[in-house]
Amino acid sequence: MFVEICTYHCLPNRLPALLARFENATLALFAKHGFKPLGFFVSEFGPNRPELKYLLEWRSLDQRMAAWTAFRADPEWERARLESEADGQLVDVMSNEILVPTRFSPIR
Repeated sequence: MFVEICTYHCLPNRLPALLARFENATLALFAKHGFKPLGFFVSEFGPNRPELKYLLEWRSLDQRMAAWTAFRADPEWERARLESEADGQLVDVMSNEILVPTRFSPIR
C-alpha cells in the first residue's frame, strides 16, 4: 500500500474555485478512474496558505501511474479544468509525495 499526498498552493482568492472543481467534477473523475481518496484538507495555519492537501491510497505504483494517466487524458477532466479556470489560473504550485506506512502505522 502507498499513500500519495498532493498539495496545491492556490493563487490569492482562488481556493473556493478549486474546492468547487473538486466537489463538482474531480471527485467523480477520481471514482471513474479508480482513485481511492482518504481525505481532503485545507491549511488553516502555516506559511503556505491557502493550500488544498489530499491523500490517495494506491495498491501499487503501477496502479497509480495508470490511474493518473487515464485521468489526465480524460476529455471530461480537460473540460472541467478549462471551465474552472475561465477567470484565471487556480494553482501556482503543485507537489506530491508517495508515502509508505511503517510497520506500526494504524494505516497499512
